[in-house]
Formats: sequence, C-alpha cells, structure tokens
Amino acid sequence: MPLRVTRGAIFVVSGGGKFRRGISRTGRWFQGLGFPFPQATAWLVASTELVGGALLLAGLFTHWVAIPLALNMVAATWTEKYRIGAPFQGGEQAHGYELTVLMAGAALALALLGAGPLSLDALLD
Repeated sequence: MPLRVTRGAIFVVSGGGKFRRGISRTGRWFQGLGFPFPQATAWLVASTELVGGALLLAGLFTHWVAIPLALNMVAATWTEKYRIGAPFQGGEQAHGYELTVLMAGAALALALLGAGPLSLDALLD
C-alpha cells in the first residue's frame, strides 16, 4: 500500500500541475522537444498522470492503470536522457532522470503485484 499511495500522490500532483500551469505551455515544451502532436500529447500525459494517480490512490484497476503510467515514465526517461541530455543524477544545469526510472519501476511493480489488501481492487475481488 505505501508504494501505491506514494506513487499515486506523485502522479496526481504531476498531472494536476500540468493542468494548473496550462496544457498549452506543456504542449509548447513538448513541441520544443520534437514530440508529434504536442498539444494532444500534453493532454494525454496530464490526464494519464492525474486520473491514473487518483486510481492508484484508491487502489482501483491498479494492474491496468499502472501500465500506461509505467510507459509514461519510460517516455519521460527517454526524453530526459536523449532529448535533454540530462545526467542520471542531475547536476548544476539539469535535473537527473533517476526519479523517472524509479517511477517507471514502481509502476511496473504495481502492474505485476496489484494494489494490496487495503484497496478498492481487494473489495471487488
């Protein structure tokens, strides 16, 4: 449960932040990184994080919602490593991508292990 709740909270804050700061701003950043359909991608990423994070917090559909969240973090890791050129642990000029690697691994663990006994998934079983 701690893994699910902490990952869910981080995803909710991250997705919500993209909406609060403005999806168009996130889309412009994606465009600068060369993503196709940057505005649609911004909506997809922010929605996946916000809704997926909320579902993780509740422990609902955990196996299924963790998969797109893991893929989201793999894409973020790829972006930070290859598009931005960030070092793994960060430095003076850039944040590292160790958090996105951790988030991808945690989401994969949740996809494989499920929500645990204190969850809506457990109540529905």
